[in-house]
Amino acid sequence: MVSIVSLLLPILISAVVVFIVSSIIHMFLGYHNSDFKTLPSEDQVMDSLSKFNIPLGDYMMPYCTDNKERQSQGFKDKMNKGPVALMTVLPAGQMGMASSLMLWFVYCVIIGIFAAYIAGRALTPGADYLAVFRFTGCTAFVGYGLALMQNSIWYKKKWSATIKSMFDGLIYALFTAGIFGWLWPI
Repeated sequence: MVSIVSLLLPILISAVVVFIVSSIIHMFLGYHNSDFKTLPSEDQVMDSLSKFNIPLGDYMMPYCTDNKERQSQGFKDKMNKGPVALMTVLPAGQMGMASSLMLWFVYCVIIGIFAAYIAGRALTPGADYLAVFRFTGCTAFVGYGLALMQNSIWYKKKWSATIKSMFDGLIYALFTAGIFGWLWPI
């Protein structure tokens, strides 16, 4: 068994490396540019919605409060008429990245902690590089990639966007695994 404390260095270094790799992917590679589309008549839709002063938050349209309402003819008619949409309302103005970047880094550290915990329980000091790589890489991929499938399953996000993000998660997991294998205690 290996303690999490003895794995703080690979936890932190893998978080920093994943942070840098994710920045490179999103700033320079551009394959996520097609994850969203422009709404037809965007200006008119924005003008129309701004009149309602919608509070920040997540919305579904049409919305129902329970299964009884979901079975009502009125709700079914709204669903059939459309549009049906899931929407997140953000604050107006330029989107500041500082808090999102900070939370992303914390998330990377948390994934590293889980990878360290699972590998640390299964392996001993001096474990083979490939064994460390497998345990930490698989755990990191679960955290970075597999959970994203829910976005397409339940919220109908395009599968292409989800698969690209899962591919990113695979890259992050491989870097995490390599760093843990490299810095695993002897």
